[in-house]
Amino acid sequence: MKLRARIVKRRTRRTFRVRNTLRASGQLRLSVFRSNRHIYAQIIDDEAQQTLVSASTMESSIGGSGKYAGTVAMAQSIGKLIAERAKEKGITKVAFDRGPYRYHGRVLALAEAAREGGLEF
Repeated sequence: MKLRARIVKRRTRRTFRVRNTLRASGQLRLSVFRSNRHIYAQIIDDEAQQTLVSASTMESSIGGSGKYAGTVAMAQSIGKLIAERAKEKGITKVAFDRGPYRYHGRVLALAEAAREGGLEF
């Protein structure tokens, strides 16, 4: 098996391990996707299979689609924004879904900012 295939397989396994434990809890899920240029966050209701709230650095009010927005500061602003939008919808408690990413850097910054904004997880 080639190296790239093994890396993808491990990453997929890690993603499913994290997500399945969260889905079993029955709570809403704060899912994070991190690319090289942007970061995205959404609160998902798995039972209804619906995205309730979302925020990303692709939004023109935050960073715009053409600029590099892969910084910790931008992740913090997304965390604050997702918490603010969740409060407007009446959501206070979620489970944090980091996906295949380690809990450090931009993912950590987003999580801490969301906690400061009023989300509990």
